[in-house]
Amino acid sequence: MTTKKGLRWLVITLVAAATIINYIDRSALAVMWPGIAAELGLDKRDYANIITVFLIGYAVGQSLFGKIFDALGTRIGFLLSIVVWSVSIGLHFVARSALSFALFRALLGIGEAGNWPGATKAIAEWFPVRERALGQGIFGAGASVGSIIAPPLVAFLYAYVGWKTTFILIGALGFIWIVPWLIVYKSGPDSHPWISADERAYILGGQKKTQAAADEYVPTMGELLRHRQSWGVIAARFFIDPVWWLFVGWLPLYLNEKFGFDVKQIGLFGWVPYVGAGIGALAGGWFCGRLLQRGWSVNRARKFVIALGLIVMFPALLLTTVAATPLAAVLSIAVILFGFQAAITNIQTLPSDFFSGRTVGSLAGVSGTAAVLGVIGCMQLVPVLTAGGNYTLFFVLGAALVPLVYLSIWLGGAVEPVRPHAVQVKENP
Repeated sequence: MTTKKGLRWLVITLVAAATIINYIDRSALAVMWPGIAAELGLDKRDYANIITVFLIGYAVGQSLFGKIFDALGTRIGFLLSIVVWSVSIGLHFVARSALSFALFRALLGIGEAGNWPGATKAIAEWFPVRERALGQGIFGAGASVGSIIAPPLVAFLYAYVGWKTTFILIGALGFIWIVPWLIVYKSGPDSHPWISADERAYILGGQKKTQAAADEYVPTMGELLRHRQSWGVIAARFFIDPVWWLFVGWLPLYLNEKFGFDVKQIGLFGWVPYVGAGIGALAGGWFCGRLLQRGWSVNRARKFVIALGLIVMFPALLLTTVAATPLAAVLSIAVILFGFQAAITNIQTLPSDFFSGRTVGSLAGVSGTAAVLGVIGCMQLVPVLTAGGNYTLFFVLGAALVPLVYLSIWLGGAVEPVRPHAVQVKENP
């Protein structure tokens, strides 16, 4: 069979495409909420509860699919994940109350959660260490592109076919994606029939340093949680993910309450911040790769880029409290999300830096569950913090989380392969 050059880039493109679909499906309810709420007589507290139920499903799905990907592999894991979430978003067609929306959102959360441990595992399999942050950046950019596409696309469909049919149409996207996925992702790079010998050697050779230290060590969940490195990742995700979700979940409502936007106007403005996010994801991955090429250690490069992203986020979050116009607000949020994606792109590579491929999905899943627990807590605070349409405390909350992210990474110790005897939870950093 004819080999193909750059097969790893085709794989990550498909993962990014899945992520785009993921975020179109995820964002649709928020974009259409002003119209749905008016039609069904729902309010902001109903919306917060629906998001919370989604996040509970998402938390369960992170750990569940982390184990599924490690047990069944990347090919089947992604197939199961996207089937579950595509069916569940289509079922929104029949929702008529906050309860029915919540039930379908819980199922959506379980399915969509698989995208993250799956992407982390695919990148660990298909990319050498020095390219993993860039691979993660491309995947992360998929979330941003999905968030860019969703507001105008969903607003357009809503205007012409209504919210019920819109859910059906976007649900079909996942089933279209399955076809090229099953054709392309036949196996990992070690045995894929299309991969060239040079690319196989390049990928596997670039992983040997990590594998030599970690391949024989496949910890149980209990053993995994006895390592300080694991808790560093878990805590960092707990504190940083709520910042992203504050905007994914509440940006349309912020524009509606702060500036009086309707669904059409949300479609015109709501995509702008995610341009910054997409650039940040690619820049964070690319820059870390460049530092590694210049001889920086993985530990120094990862932590440096994470710190830069957090430094960008903090003042931008505070400045957004005084944004007086819609343009100023969305541009400031674009800067916040740029910094977020630069940081999270490197945080999400840490499971593959610490452990072998047989453990990556499990740690990515557990840290994803922790992230969702942090998000749930913040989401329940939003209706209280934004009472009367004042979003100042909303942005202050985001800013308060930023330094805790770096503290978590610092306490997690050096970014290097974890060995069985290196259990250092009780040691000082």
